[in-house]
Amino acid sequence: MSLLRRKSAPASENVPETVEPVEAPAGKAYTPAKGRPTPKRTANSRPRAVSSSPAPTDKKAMRAKMREERARAYEGMRRGEEKYLPARDKGPVRRLVRDLVDARRNVGSYFLIGALAVLLFSQPQWPAPVRFGANILWLLLIVAILADVFLISRMIKKNVRERFPNAPDKMGGLTFYGVMRSVQFRRMRSPSPQVKIGEKV
Repeated sequence: MSLLRRKSAPASENVPETVEPVEAPAGKAYTPAKGRPTPKRTANSRPRAVSSSPAPTDKKAMRAKMREERARAYEGMRRGEEKYLPARDKGPVRRLVRDLVDARRNVGSYFLIGALAVLLFSQPQWPAPVRFGANILWLLLIVAILADVFLISRMIKKNVRERFPNAPDKMGGLTFYGVMRSVQFRRMRSPSPQVKIGEKV
């Protein structure tokens, strides 16, 4: 009977073998088990930091503060404060040129008005004498502008050489700066005039 009995398996064979799970391909429809890294996130990856952006109220306060600073800078520039002036207007020499131009009546300030009058009265619907007068006015305006530019240049050169003999600014740039300011309307000049017409500079 012992020959017909089935031999018992060794002890080592009775232990169930550990079956390694077969990982399915990480495709689009594949969802890994909980606690395991997803295909797009490795085990060593760090969680994203929470954004610490300021609250909307802080942004509004910052925008309001920036508006106030811009308004303050604009007003300071209009008043001629040195720290708010652009590079082309900075320096005592440029301030002197501005004051010299602003303290006198300049023909260039009326050039635009004269040019508009010439353009209006030189139209074909006006009689010939009116059109002729407009052409004469145009010539007189050109001559007056050239004479005024000459006087402004001479005035700027004289005063700058007397008061700032060692100024590094080029005289041609200073005269051009003064002439361009003289052809602007007084209220539209920037920085605003700091002296009155006829005031001694």
